[in-house]
Amino acid sequence: MITRRTFNTIALGAGATIATTTLSEAQPMPAKRLIVDSQIHLWKANTPDRPWPNGAQAQLPDPMTIERLLPLMDEGLVDRVVVVPPSLEGTRFDYGQEAARRHPGRFATMGRVNLDDPAERQRVPHMLDQPALLGARFYFQPAIAKWLTDGTADWFWPMAEKARLPVMFLTIGQTPLFAAIAERHPQLPLIIDHLGVTIESVKDNSMAQRVAEAAALAKYPNVSVKLSSTPLYSAQDYPWRDMDPHIKRLFEAFGPQRCHWGTDITNSLARGTMKQRVTHFTEELKFLSESDKDWIMGKSILEKLRWS
Repeated sequence: MITRRTFNTIALGAGATIATTTLSEAQPMPAKRLIVDSQIHLWKANTPDRPWPNGAQAQLPDPMTIERLLPLMDEGLVDRVVVVPPSLEGTRFDYGQEAARRHPGRFATMGRVNLDDPAERQRVPHMLDQPALLGARFYFQPAIAKWLTDGTADWFWPMAEKARLPVMFLTIGQTPLFAAIAERHPQLPLIIDHLGVTIESVKDNSMAQRVAEAAALAKYPNVSVKLSSTPLYSAQDYPWRDMDPHIKRLFEAFGPQRCHWGTDITNSLARGTMKQRVTHFTEELKFLSESDKDWIMGKSILEKLRWS
């Protein structure tokens, strides 16, 4: 009778030396965890054919190009990146599209919308038709913060909901305003950036308050949160233990399927390597299970942005 063990001997021929492990005894190699960075800025130099807006300042002395980022990704075993165009790119997002075109499967990009431009109302319904575009991102910095309260942004939310356009957002102390937006537009995917925290929250010692405001939005199923940019806000060196309570609070509020790991590495390049930013979550946060890490490190952002 030919068994799986004797079949190998027959197939290899007389006198062949074979391994004695049967198929049932072989241990499968563990699958690599998919790692997706939910936010990285990419930009090119300020040139006449690609000028920055007046007064724009980069986060680093030299541009963060595709070529500069790829070795960092490889170092951290990062599989994919969501490109968030920085403000110095204006409303352009073509460099993120270029990254996706040159490296299929590794890059996709968010877009930008000028909420005070009436012409944008024609573009928003068709944004997701653009190659490699996953959604829109807003940073409501002081110059445009009033748009959330003076009616300027009101047209956008129902239109984005109808288009099922995911929206990433960051505010300076205005996160609670998104409770009404989330409630009125339950099919609008909303993603809070950077734990709901900005560098101003560090300066005025309001980080715990801002994190609490973000956690309060967990009651709305269409809201999720990026656990990103943590080294920037930490007063400590790796593994940034002072950030653990804030990360844990949001994790407990939103759960693993609505929490997204990210680096925002250009804001704090000197604070830690890409590999450290990965191991911070995969090795240092003991309250996360392996299943939690699978979701937070990649699965959740892919599902939220419908990036297959």
